[in-house]
Amino acid sequence: MKGIIFTEFLELVEDKFGVEMVDKIILQSKLDSDGVYTAIGTYKFAEMLQLLQNLSANTGASIDDLLLVYAEHFFSIIEANYPGLLATYKDPIEMLSSIENHIHIEVRKIYPDAELPTFIVENKTENSLTMVYKSSRAMHHFGLGLMNKTFEHFNSTAEIVLQKIKEDGTEVRFLINKN
Repeated sequence: MKGIIFTEFLELVEDKFGVEMVDKIILQSKLDSDGVYTAIGTYKFAEMLQLLQNLSANTGASIDDLLLVYAEHFFSIIEANYPGLLATYKDPIEMLSSIENHIHIEVRKIYPDAELPTFIVENKTENSLTMVYKSSRAMHHFGLGLMNKTFEHFNSTAEIVLQKIKEDGTEVRFLINKN
């Protein structure tokens, strides 16, 4: 998992819960990196999972809720650092339907060894999109948060329903209906 995911996560934890919480969750975790991350480094997903689990245990917030909040934060990083990518699109449905064949291609140009989830478009109309998320990391709520912020970015709203295809969350269907 790319280091920027870790550095931005810890920045969010510091902003929301304080630097003491950052130190606490790092100390509670058994991290090969010792909790030292660089944006361009690559780290094991198991480290992120430990940090999330410890943050959840210390705050009482579910991991899914923490991933939603983190995704909203991370979208602001995308807006600030990659405005050209977002400007390519005029509509949230158009943007979300191109995750696999455009956005992830651009991400791989910056981070060639990034391990990205797969998004398969099953159905697309002007105002709706059905797609399947596949990832061994089961971070579908991170994806949901990014989708919510995508609609907000385009001054739009949508109803987004998650259907777990696999109970462990490694395969999830998103049913998106633009309001």
